[in-house]
Amino acid sequence: MQRSTTEDALKHFVVTHPLDPEDATITAATRTMASPRKGKLRGIEAREPFDAMMERVSPRDDVSFEADTVGGITGLWVHPAHARSDEAILHLHAGWFNLGSAKAFRHLVGHIAARAGASAFIPDYRLAPEHRFPAAVDDVLASYRGLEERGIRRIAITGDSAGGNLALVLAARVSADAASAKSALVGVAALSPVTDLTLLSETYVTRADADPYFTLPQVAELVHAYLGSADPKLPLASPLHGQLSGLPPVRVHVGDDEVLLDDSRSYVERAIAAGTDARLDVWMGMPHGFAGSIGSLKASAQALDAIGEFLTEKLLAGADPDTAR
Repeated sequence: MQRSTTEDALKHFVVTHPLDPEDATITAATRTMASPRKGKLRGIEAREPFDAMMERVSPRDDVSFEADTVGGITGLWVHPAHARSDEAILHLHAGWFNLGSAKAFRHLVGHIAARAGASAFIPDYRLAPEHRFPAAVDDVLASYRGLEERGIRRIAITGDSAGGNLALVLAARVSADAASAKSALVGVAALSPVTDLTLLSETYVTRADADPYFTLPQVAELVHAYLGSADPKLPLASPLHGQLSGLPPVRVHVGDDEVLLDDSRSYVERAIAAGTDARLDVWMGMPHGFAGSIGSLKASAQALDAIGEFLTEKLLAGADPDTAR
C-alpha cells in the first residue's frame, strides 16, 4: 500500500521535460565527440582535463570572484552584481569525489548565483584518493558552519553530481542538528546527484549505452578511491540511505540519458515518502552535466532558471524587507 501511495505522490512531484529538436541535434553531436573518451575519465591525471572542460562553461559579465577561507576551508566566492545581504549559497562541485575545483566551477556557479541574487561560496573540499571519506563530508560541514559564524542567516545548498551527494548529506546533518543552528537552511538544489554509492541503481545498466560519459567500471573505480573500505550504505556516504525526513525543500534535476537517473528518482521517491517537500525534473535526451551547456542547450537555461527561481523564493522567505531589497 505504501508503494502505491508513493507512486501516486511521484506523479505529482516528477516533471518530465520533452527534448527540444534543436537540443537533440546538439546532444547528438556531443555524443559523437565524447564517444572515444567514454569511461576514460579516472584517476588524479584526469584533474587537469576535467577542470579545463568546466572552464569552458560560458561566463557571465555580471558576477565577480573573490578567493576566501570559510570555516577553515579555502574556496571562491561568486558575487552577483546585486546580491542580497544575510543570505548565501553554498555550492559543492562535481568530480566523483576525485576531481574538480572551485576555480573551475566558478562560471557554472555564476549562473546560479546571478539567477538567485545571492553570493555563493564554492569550497575546495579535500579530494580522494589523497583524502578519503569522510574528509569531503567534514569539509563541507565546516564551510557551512563558517557561513553561520559570519552572520549569514539564510543558507541554500546546491551541488552537482558528487557535489549533489555532498549537498544532500550536508542537508541531513544540518537538519538533524537544527536545534542548535544559527542560520536557517532554506533549501537544497541538486543536479544529477550521486545518491547511492552501492552502485546498484538499474540505470547503470538500462542507460549504459545512452550515457555518453560514464561506465560502471569507471564509476566503481572512482567511488572506491573515495570510500576505501567504508560501507557505501553509511548515511554520510549515500544520502539515499540517510535521514530523509525533516529536510528543507529539495529540488533535483537530472537528464534521462544518465546512468545516474535512478539515483535521483529513488532519492526523491523516498524523500516524498518521508514527508519532505521534494520535486524531480527529468530532462529527456539530456546527458550528465547538461546544465553546463548554457548558451547552447535550451534545457540548460531552463533548468538553471528553475533552480534560480526556487532558490530566490526560499532565500527571500522570512527575510527582513529592508535587507531583501
